[in-house]
Parts: sequence; structure tokens; C-alpha cells
Amino acid sequence: MTLPLLPLFIHSPWFGALCVSLLALAGCALILAILLRTGLAWRLATDIPNARSMHTRPTPRVGGWGIVPVSVIVMLTTTPSLWQVAVLAALLAAVSQIDDRRGLPARVRFGAHVGAVALLIALNPAPVPWWILVAIGFLMVWLVNLYNFMDGSDGLAGGMALFGFAAYSVAALLGPAPSLELSLACAAVSGAAGGFLLFNFHPATIFLGDAGSIPMGFLAGALGYWGWRSGAWPIWFPALVFSPFIGDASVTLIRRLLRGEKFWHAHREHYYQRMVRLGIGHAVTALTWYLVMFAGIILAVWALRLSTAQQWVGVAGWAVVLVLLGVAIDTRWRRFQSLTRQP
Repeated sequence: MTLPLLPLFIHSPWFGALCVSLLALAGCALILAILLRTGLAWRLATDIPNARSMHTRPTPRVGGWGIVPVSVIVMLTTTPSLWQVAVLAALLAAVSQIDDRRGLPARVRFGAHVGAVALLIALNPAPVPWWILVAIGFLMVWLVNLYNFMDGSDGLAGGMALFGFAAYSVAALLGPAPSLELSLACAAVSGAAGGFLLFNFHPATIFLGDAGSIPMGFLAGALGYWGWRSGAWPIWFPALVFSPFIGDASVTLIRRLLRGEKFWHAHREHYYQRMVRLGIGHAVTALTWYLVMFAGIILAVWALRLSTAQQWVGVAGWAVVLVLLGVAIDTRWRRFQSLTRQP
């Protein structure tokens, strides 16, 4: 069943996306405010700081309790064609909540991620060779875990979800094959992320937790895949929109693998973590990444109007920009380490 307002949204898609986003923002903010006010937030899941944490006080990890229910309910009621995405996101949230509370073996968590991605692609295959679908599935599994790795600095994950899914929503209406349902689904996630950000920006009173970060990463990959499969945007678009997240986490992963380290263990080697440790602070770090992501989004949406060759030139150019930013942070970090090691 769809909401009665959906026919109105068809005639005013931008108004519809805005209404859905604001509704999701209010719903998520209300749920999280109740959890904090009643004290339930601390009983559901709490992050206890350790030597590798970026914060110093126990903080509830209940962002998913606001974002996921709101996003799933809105998607099920306004975007019926995307019900599989909504249900799989809810199932991942349930598994991740168990992990937040009691802990699950890595193979169980990873198996759930692979299973959700594989099922979505199997039920909704794109007309491309099987090996391309396998490669896309691998990248989607990586994206599922990406938000979990990046949920470590105040305002970072929430802000990038707000901007990233908003970009999806806009592109779904401006792309070569406009899709109102896809736009509304993305607007719902973006709005819910905005409601979470009200409590997550520095100084954060809540974090996403696995029950929020895992479904959020899945939705970024699943909705990105859905948009490409339906012709709403090219295959490079989701990667460019979330490129700051993808670049930071991927480079860090490769470095740790080359050193023979277990990449799933907690650490403080991400670029955003280094920025905070350099004294830049959580708020300025988040705002800096917002600016970088916003620039990439502007490029991505603008490039939708270009030829295929020009689009890939833009993607390559943006990759160079991100590499240079990474080099700048690494250079400053090495200088900082050399100064702090001096007697």
C-alpha cells in the first residue's frame, strides 16, 4: 500500500522529495530524543572509550534505531518497487544490533553482509556479464562495511549520509531515466540521516553503532546499484558521490593489509582520525569533509549532462584531487610525528 500523497508527488516530484526528507528527519530526531530522554539509549548499546577511540566518554550507539525504522517505513509505504532493499536493510540492522549487544564472530557478520548483497543482485540482476555483477557485489559488500569503519568522528558519517543520499535523490530526478520512487527512497534516508546528525555533530551525544552503520552502507550500495540498473545514473555516479568515504577507507585498508594487520580491528589510521589527532578537531574535520564531498557531488550531478568520455575524464580528475588531499594529510602527519618524537 502506498501513501495517498504519492499521486500528488508525481506531479510535484521536488516537493514530494522535500516532504519525505523533512518527515524522515522529524521522525528520526523524535525517536532518538525519546531514547536519550528515557535513558533507553544507554541500555541498548553504549560505546566505551578505549586507547584507540576518538572520544573520551561513554556514548550510546543507537543512531540506527532512528535512521533504519524511519527509512524502512517510508520506503515500504511510498516506494513499493524498492521493498526488497528496505527489508534487507532491516534484516542487516537486526543482525547488527545483536552484534552491538552481544558480539558476533566476524564470519557471521560478514556472511550476513555477503548474503544480503548476493540476494539483492540475484533477485534484480542487471543485463551485464556475470563477472561484472560479481565485481559489483564485491564493491557493495565493501561499501556495507565502509560506514562502520568511518563512524568514529563526530558528525562525519551522519553528514556524509545526509549529503550523499540527497545527491542520489536529486540525480534520480535529473538523470537520463528519472525515477520518483528512487528519489523518494533516497530522500527518506537523507532526511533520517539529518535527524541523526542533530545529535551526532560535535560534541556527539550518540553514534550510529553497527545497527546504523551497516544498513547505511548497504543502502548506499543497494540504492546506487538500483539507480544504475534502472538507468537513473551511470555506474561511476555512486562511487563519485561517496568518494571521500571510499577513498579514505580503501587506502587505509590497503595499508593495513600490506603490513599484515587484521583490518577489522579498531585503529586510528584513517585520514579523518589523523586530522583530529593533528589538533584540527572533530567539528572542523567534519566540515572539511562535507566541503570535499559537496564539491564531488556538484561535479557528479553536473557530469550527468556530459558525454560518456567527458564523464570519465571528470571522474579521473576528481580522483587526482582526492589523491593530492591524501598526500597533503600524510605529509602533515609525518611532520607531526617527527616533531612529537623529538626529546
